[in-house]
Amino acid sequence: MSVTPTLEADVLRRQDPQLADILLGELDRQSTTLQLVAAENFTSPAVLAALGSPLANKYAEGYPGARYHGGCELVDAAERLAVERAKALFGAEHANVQSHSGSSAVLAAYAALLRPGDTVLALGLPYGGHLTHGSPANFSGRWFDFVGYGVDAETGLIDYDQVRTLARNHRPKALVCGSIAYPRHIDYAVFREIADEVGAYLIADAAHPMGLIAGGAAPSPVPYADVVCATTHKVLRGPRGGMILCGSDLAERVDRAVFPFTQGGAQMHTIAAKAVAFGEAATPAFAVYAHQVVANARTLAAHLAEEGLGVTTGGTDTHLITADTAPLGVDGRDARGRLAAAGVVLDCCALPHGDARGLRLGTAAVTTQGMGEEEMAWLAALLASVLRGGTESHKAREDVRELTGRFPPYPG
Repeated sequence: MSVTPTLEADVLRRQDPQLADILLGELDRQSTTLQLVAAENFTSPAVLAALGSPLANKYAEGYPGARYHGGCELVDAAERLAVERAKALFGAEHANVQSHSGSSAVLAAYAALLRPGDTVLALGLPYGGHLTHGSPANFSGRWFDFVGYGVDAETGLIDYDQVRTLARNHRPKALVCGSIAYPRHIDYAVFREIADEVGAYLIADAAHPMGLIAGGAAPSPVPYADVVCATTHKVLRGPRGGMILCGSDLAERVDRAVFPFTQGGAQMHTIAAKAVAFGEAATPAFAVYAHQVVANARTLAAHLAEEGLGVTTGGTDTHLITADTAPLGVDGRDARGRLAAAGVVLDCCALPHGDARGLRLGTAAVTTQGMGEEEMAWLAALLASVLRGGTESHKAREDVRELTGRFPPYPG
């Protein structure tokens, strides 16, 4: 099902052609370049339909059965459906699907469990920690006393002995596990042991692996963490938004931390789209997809290493790869610019134990398009050739356009 004819026939084309051109231009950009931003994916037409539905008109402060506005009977049904699907999909006792984003979900988790000034132990930002894991520019770094743990200098893997030592020395109120640039599975059981040893809450920020967890391609933090925060986009392939999972003992605290403490009215069209995505993620086809995402990432990582890039941790367990481009004679920022000119869209990231910047890329979107290991090997060769200067950007751009033409995100 194509989204293009729908947009062209819509009232937006007649009423505001300038903005319609922008939307169609973005669709063309997404369709003719390679989307390797690890946090992005292509939603289904059904998810897009829910996002553009009349539920966008409804104000629904509160929770199903206890709203501050009238006329919420049907949006209550939509939210209940999203909650029940999320609980079933992830095996959680309670789900809150109102968070507007992953960051607001983390904010609500902190609000439910912590007080300003509390000590929190989280992965340091130079090692892949998120903005909400203690950045001084973020509420987290301003309101709480963050202590950062790191990764082993040789392997790039989380140093669990260091985590345990820091926890014993600082006695944090909460321990956070999760990353935006860590390509390996996290040992949630070890984090649980450490949290229990020092009497800390365990918060899992599973924004990146949540789709893999839904598809059975990554371990779940739900049995171990007190609170699990996540996004509903990325590999999960839903709308941009957040959610929180927890046990029944913390359900009321989490719900009150979302509304009324950190947010007002829920975005009911987005919640409906989350319900659609949860339903899609519960299917056998999604499990096949999630495993293919990992297979593609491992293939891409292996071929990038063969091409001379320094792949951190020696590979990946997930959809995500981080790599040092210095062996090819180019720094991460310059590499990103060259690849963008070639139609390959990805991110820079900090590399552990130094000031250098590398590349962060993911395989969720290209896998949604139907690409497999053969395309990943081709992509690694193209990427390396562009960075070495062996392929001019305009030639690479033509090759990318030809490839994406064979794998359109929205066929038809």
